Amino acid sequence: MTRAARHEQWMRRALQIASQPPDPTDGEQDVPVAALVLDEDGRELAAARNRREADADPTAHAEVLALREAAARRGEWRLSGCTLVVTLEPCTMCAGALVLARIDTLVFGAWEPKTGAVGSLWDVVRDRRLNHRPEVYAGVLEEECSALVRGFFR
Repeated sequence: MTRAARHEQWMRRALQIASQPPDPTDGEQDVPVAALVLDEDGRELAAARNRREADADPTAHAEVLALREAAARRGEWRLSGCTLVVTLEPCTMCAGALVLARIDTLVFGAWEPKTGAVGSLWDVVRDRRLNHRPEVYAGVLEEECSALVRGFFR
């Protein structure tokens, strides 16, 4: 399987998670963003969707939750060799977290012109002053990812 096909397969899994209806007991619905962390062999270590509203937690972005779960499963905070797949371009908090977690590869779908920190407003993950810079693949299934977020805000 080619790298592009693998990225699309992983993004389809993330879209599936992001598209799930929210638990009605969670209260207000959150922006439908999902993230996966995959190990070196492409096995899913963690999957999460945004839970800021449900948890009343400003840090409960899908990426942060997935990174936490993957680190717990591995028993260490360094996620070297891992890939983070997310349906929306990470914000500054999430971009910083994935750099600090030593994620090797970032794959994301839709660009986020208002808060994106992987090329839209800032480019945290490619800042040469940092000690780690993941490989980035942007725009994977971009239209499907964008449509999901646009639909939420309609």
